[in-house]
Amino acid sequence: MKHWKLGIIAAAFSGSLLAAPMPVVASFSILGDVTQQIGGERVAVQTLVGADQDAHVYQLNSGDIRKIRAAKLVLVNGLGFEKAELARAVQQSKVPMAVASQGIKPMAAADDHGHSHGGHNHDHGTEDPHVWNDPVLMQTYAQNVANALIKADPAGKSHYQQRLKNYQTELSQLNTWAAQSFNAIPAAQRKVLTGHDAFGYLGKRYNIQFIAPQGVSTEAEPSARQVAAIIRQIKQQGIKAVFSENIKDSRMVDRIAKETGVKVQGKLYSDALSKTAPANTYVGMFRHNVTALSNAMK
Repeated sequence: MKHWKLGIIAAAFSGSLLAAPMPVVASFSILGDVTQQIGGERVAVQTLVGADQDAHVYQLNSGDIRKIRAAKLVLVNGLGFEKAELARAVQQSKVPMAVASQGIKPMAAADDHGHSHGGHNHDHGTEDPHVWNDPVLMQTYAQNVANALIKADPAGKSHYQQRLKNYQTELSQLNTWAAQSFNAIPAAQRKVLTGHDAFGYLGKRYNIQFIAPQGVSTEAEPSARQVAAIIRQIKQQGIKAVFSENIKDSRMVDRIAKETGVKVQGKLYSDALSKTAPANTYVGMFRHNVTALSNAMK
């Protein structure tokens, strides 16, 4: 009898206080972390493209389709970052989908070798999707995530709003700190070589010139002419900050570094978090990148 009563009490509690977290699917690891920061214990986030994985070349599989069908909400970056097959799978699943970059004015993907290669942007079209490399824009991004969570789980509105407020404060502080770090470096020295053109928004926000052999998508290989032009540019402008990326094979960057006599300064996290520290959260990733960049440009 006693056990039976305890069972009823436990069931009552689990219904009110310990409701199961809402299943949410995010298309890639950075968006997954932002969702977790705002959702807290009310959400169970699964990501399709995990830590250290390249979303540009990712193929949707049957396990992903099962995750989508079991979710109450699917969050995507938008701006052509995800392949069309993902949008189709979500549509077929009838699960609500929200776009985190909604309302953010995208940068155009430029077509000279110092930025992106127009011809290589067949996946992204003419827009640069890497908005997460600007913590000011990320405040809008986070707001969009919170709005989507509130729509899917109205009972959690005050919980999501409070966590959003805290997170936006953190993003604002991140921007102030990054601006101070970069402002300490003469503008003429703010030049960086990376593997693909993922840092346009960071460059625009903090007045840094990023040079990349690949465009905003990592799918197409640069031509020998483009690589030769970059090697000339590094030599002429005395660029010291050369980095590989966590999602990419570093051979191209290593080759350019070898031919210019410049040392590769380490790894930047461009389109994916790391599995463990330092870049296993968006804030951690951004801090790591800014510290590495500012140290290399000095």
